[in-house]
Order: sequence, then structure tokens, then C-alpha cells
Amino acid sequence: QLQKDLEEVKELLTNATRKRVRDVLVAEKQKLELEIKNQPLPKPKDVAEEERSSLGGYTVKINNYGWDQSDKFVKIYISLNGVQKLPAENVQVNFTERSFDLLVKNLNGKNYTMTFNNLLKPISVEGSSRKIKTDMILVMCKKKREEKWDCLTQVEKESKEKEKAAYDTTDPSEGLMNILKKMYAEGDDEMKRTINKAWVESREKQYKGDIPMDI
Repeated sequence: QLQKDLEEVKELLTNATRKRVRDVLVAEKQKLELEIKNQPLPKPKDVAEEERSSLGGYTVKINNYGWDQSDKFVKIYISLNGVQKLPAENVQVNFTERSFDLLVKNLNGKNYTMTFNNLLKPISVEGSSRKIKTDMILVMCKKKREEKWDCLTQVEKESKEKEKAAYDTTDPSEGLMNILKKMYAEGDDEMKRTINKAWVESREKQYKGDIPMDI
């Protein structure tokens, strides 16, 4: 409505010849332009909805990746067919000191996301970047300190330490039991039957006195 008023005032202004009339119209024109400029922006919800509609399709979480490192960078390789055909602004990576989020918009009608939280060590947000290659995105995390990373995230490190602790034991029989438990937990039905059979036979021998120590 304000825009229509402004257009009409402009039209009157082009036809006005008397200075006093022109001054009134100019003042009205400036007033309308200011009102239009100060109109409230769309609500955040509307913006979010527009963003979703502009994305189109549905979102796929990326789970597969490869990584390596140099003295200065940790490099994460994500394969996505045809990603090089997208506009550069459709591939976004947001970095923090201990995480990054990747968003790929509208690749063959789908959106792709990947999130890494709790990186093993701090990275430089300013020095980190992403590169788009043929069928691949390369995320470059700039290390704050030039040191080797044993893994990508703190969670992976803790998982490895727990696994290592399960095998590192001063009691050989306890170490064997841990290995058998792991094999039993991860094995198929045939593996479980085999372990059960071996366990029963070892207990029978122990009761008969063939094996003096308790396994």
C-alpha cells in the first residue's frame, strides 16, 4: 500500500509546476520512502520456512568419509557424485574450535549434512576451509598446534582406550576371557555355539581335576 502511495506522489511530482506544491510533494515522498525503509523484516519463522522451501528435497546424513593429516592440517574427504556442478554457495562449512558442520544444498534434489563434534584437538577457525573437487569435498581443518592426531574425535580416542584396556591385563586368563567375551558378543550364532561348547568342555575337565586352575 505504501509503495502505491509513493508511486502516485512521484507521478504528481513530475506534473507539479508550482514550487510550494512541489515542496509538499517532495516532503511527502521522503516521508513515504522512510516508512517503507522502516517496515519490519519478515519473522524468523518465515525466513526459516523460505530457507527450507529453497532447499527442496530431503536431507541425508553423511556417514562415510576418509581422512589423513599433514603437519598443519587434518583433511576429511567426503565423496558426493556431481558436487562440482553445484554453485559454490551451496556447499557450506561452519567451523568452531572443536567442531565443524557441512551442509550441501540441493544436490540431485537432496541435501546432505555432516557434523563432527568434539574434535580431538583445537583447530583454527580462520585457517580452516573447504575445497570442492570432482565428486568430492575436501574439508581442511587447520591445526592450532603442529602435532600428530591419533584419531579425529575425542569419542574415538576414548573408545580406543577402552578397547586397549580390555586386552592389556597382567592376568593372562583374564585377557583370554575378555577376548572370548568380545568374540561372543560380536559373533554369529555358529560362533556363539562354538564358544559355549568350548566353555562347557573346559568346565567339565576342571571338575574332573584335569585343569587345576579356575579359568
